Amino acid sequence: MKREIVLLPRTGKFAENKDTARDIRQREILPMLAQGREIIIDFDGIEATTQSFIHALISEAIRIEGIAVLDRMFFKNCNSMVKGIIKIVVEYMQR
Repeated sequence: MKREIVLLPRTGKFAENKDTARDIRQREILPMLAQGREIIIDFDGIEATTQSFIHALISEAIRIEGIAVLDRMFFKNCNSMVKGIIKIVVEYMQR
């Protein structure tokens, strides 16, 4: 079963708070991935984000689980700006 994490109520339209991203990562993303579950991160209503927010949200999961973890992480309702930031972080984590 996939677990959906809706960001807008926690971040507002501009997702920038690294502490919020860290809390979501530690309390929801990492425990679910450790159980072998899939995660949907819903960016509906998010107009913009920072690279540091996305890095804080997903980089540790990639570091722990390896790049294949992206087969269990789904990014939903991303506008082109958000997609670009996610792509930058994922590419950086593959270096």
